[in-house]
Amino acid sequence: MTANDRENDHEKVPSRRRARFPGISSRAYEHPADRSALVALRKLSGFDTVFKALSGLLPERSLRLLYLSDSVRVSDAQFAHLNDMLRDACYILDLEKVPPMYVTQDPKPNAMCIGLDEPIIVVTTGLVELLDEEEMRAVVGHEVGHALSGHAVYRTVLLFLTNLALKVAWIPLGNMAIMAIVTALREWFRKSELSADRAGLLVGQDLQASMRGLMKLAGGHHLHEMNVDAFLAQAEEYEAGGDLRDSVLKILNVLPRSHPFTAVRAAELKRWSESRDYQRIMDGHYARRSEDKDTSVSGSFKESASHYADTVRTSKDPLMKLVGDIAGGAGDLGGKLFEKFTGNGSPRPGGGSADGKGGTQADGTGTV
Repeated sequence: MTANDRENDHEKVPSRRRARFPGISSRAYEHPADRSALVALRKLSGFDTVFKALSGLLPERSLRLLYLSDSVRVSDAQFAHLNDMLRDACYILDLEKVPPMYVTQDPKPNAMCIGLDEPIIVVTTGLVELLDEEEMRAVVGHEVGHALSGHAVYRTVLLFLTNLALKVAWIPLGNMAIMAIVTALREWFRKSELSADRAGLLVGQDLQASMRGLMKLAGGHHLHEMNVDAFLAQAEEYEAGGDLRDSVLKILNVLPRSHPFTAVRAAELKRWSESRDYQRIMDGHYARRSEDKDTSVSGSFKESASHYADTVRTSKDPLMKLVGDIAGGAGDLGGKLFEKFTGNGSPRPGGGSADGKGGTQADGTGTV
């Protein structure tokens, strides 16, 4: 279905007025870390050839046949309300070809966009039953954002390698090599999820619906028992709380995951919705696909580096504060670590003390 066909279906678009973004590039909403990785891959000579060759090894045809034979394909005749949302999302983000969408029987709420040659979107019955119309609209926009960014290719590779790692787990070195790649892909994919959350907000244009959807993914359908502000307060407590030991545990907890934690995603999306970047997109000032070929790889990496520098500078996490202090020229790393882990001002190894006499002193607020 082309853009003209979607315009002819305008009567199916929700009555409330929402902005549309003709020719928008995925660079407009991508998280800086996601964007720099994608720009580099797109510029890499022979990248498309390698992945097309790899497609012969990947079970993409099998996946398509599986969903065609054992799931329900969304259309005007089946899950028509989801079909309307899908076409509407493609219209708003100006995605020329509407990807096929399937509903599969699974009580666990989930959705994904996979495929090497042509992306397909899959949502579970658990998700359909959990979310209301506006929450679901944000999720559909999220998956269309994955399709527009080209994330489906890497998600398919990640699924393939994860399954392969399970099959060769008995081979120590082989499994270690594959898991190293899987870990790196997961780190990138977690950032890509933040990009897709932004795409979902651009499609739904209802921040509260996006927040509710993420909150329901964390706590289920008992919406009357939950509160968005309290949920965001959890994210703030998570990001700021604890000591260096907790910071390390956060890293270990997130490493095996393909998605960031839901409370963190909600906080990230809210921050972006309040940013100048988001407002500029809503005002019609955004990167366009016609400019993608002129995008600088080094420029994208600089943006990514700048973003991480800002994250370290503004983060409330104890480990990030320590990194910021070191980057800012603060010395005596051993003393800072000792004070943080012991939580007292007793003499430190190597001389000096934490009382301000010949050493560095904690400020009493739990930060370094």
